[in-house]
Amino acid sequence: MQNDKFLFLDCIFTFAKKQSSMFGDMMGMMGKLKDAQKSAEETKVRMNSVMVSDDAAGGAIRITASANKEIKEIEISDALMQDKEELIDLLIVALNKTLKKAGEVQEKEMQTSMKENMPNIPGLNL
Repeated sequence: MQNDKFLFLDCIFTFAKKQSSMFGDMMGMMGKLKDAQKSAEETKVRMNSVMVSDDAAGGAIRITASANKEIKEIEISDALMQDKEELIDLLIVALNKTLKKAGEVQEKEMQTSMKENMPNIPGLNL
């Protein structure tokens, strides 16, 4: 009977130890996920100061935007001010090119941030 009690207590201790290890790993993973989220938020804030520019019509229109896809500046050649339709068409081209470039920069930065801060989760290819 005494051996049964020790065996039972040993089983409980072993189970508790395994559970503690499992929950410890889970807590560590949760901590890493929280760090990754904080890093992603910091990266997004930093993207407000990363500027990208592109142009249309050989530089007659130049657009500058943050990597968070916020237009910061538009430069237009005086020569384009005479033709409203051409101006609109070229603005659309320049805006789309600049926003695409901003999106590419943002995506690259977020991927880098996630690779550096995410825990190694099987099947999650970052």
